[in-house]
Amino acid sequence: VQLVESGGGLVQPGGSLRLSCLASGFIFRNYAMTWYRQAPGKERELVAVISAFGAGTNYADSVKGRFTISRNNAANTVYLQMNSLKVEDTAVYYCNAARAGFSNYWGKGTLVTVSS
Repeated sequence: VQLVESGGGLVQPGGSLRLSCLASGFIFRNYAMTWYRQAPGKERELVAVISAFGAGTNYADSVKGRFTISRNNAANTVYLQMNSLKVEDTAVYYCNAARAGFSNYWGKGTLVTVSS
């Protein structure tokens, strides 16, 4: 099982990034996918979640209206489009796959730095 995040980097405030998470080794379409983030010195927090077949999404209040989660089950990939980035969005972003009654999987993360 692997979850591999990509797309992180350095961006100026107000800019945009799109993160990707490529999954392998399990039946991707059966799992809800979640993006978490962890800023330096802070606990890991949920950013956005999308249901197994993409019918439902939910977001942290801090990112509503700026971030969009989506998935392509044919490509085993979940995305996080991040717009209007703020300095406080700086964190390592992690991809998680979850399904009731089954193992929970994590990626190793991708660093997003928002700075001028």
